Amino acid sequence: MSAGAARKFLVPVAGADALDALRDLFEKDFRGAGTWNYSWPDDERDRLGRIVVGISYWACNGHTEKPHDLRLDDSRMREVDEAWLPVLTPDGPGVLVWPNSD
Repeated sequence: MSAGAARKFLVPVAGADALDALRDLFEKDFRGAGTWNYSWPDDERDRLGRIVVGISYWACNGHTEKPHDLRLDDSRMREVDEAWLPVLTPDGPGVLVWPNSD
């Protein structure tokens, strides 16, 4: 791996209530149409952020593991789409994905 190259890895997370809330938002409210380049109103962005914070990401500092809340990456909101959310983790930027409704 060259210097400066990003490492990519999959980290399974669980959050049944968050998954239900994400499906409600994207499958019911947006009717599965997708939201790529959608201009998110503040109330919808806040709702999405609250859902994401409900998902724990386990991180290890080399000695101990503990859960941290994921955070919606507001700087990458134009990338948000059905089943694809840019998030911030203790290990850096990431993408939260789940089974798509299509």
